[in-house]
Amino acid sequence: MTTEFDAAVLRAYRASQEIPCVQGDPDLFFAESLDEIEAAKALCRRCPVRRECLEAALARREACGVWGGELLENGVVIQHKRPRGRPRKDAA
Repeated sequence: MTTEFDAAVLRAYRASQEIPCVQGDPDLFFAESLDEIEAAKALCRRCPVRRECLEAALARREACGVWGGELLENGVVIQHKRPRGRPRKDAA
């Protein structure tokens, strides 16, 4: 069964072959490092199927990763990834 997203990705891939997550390192889109997350978002900005990718990821409630130029966690868009470990006690 082909979804609207799959069809859009296939059309874009055939037409331009400029889909960053297909061409590059897919692990970048599931990175822990804040720098790598920003790099993945930047790659998404030039993707021809960015909107369809984000819509499909939200519909599937993707657990994590950069989809359509946005960072998702537990199926929702979040602005910033929290660093690992316990938060600091002081406001520093």
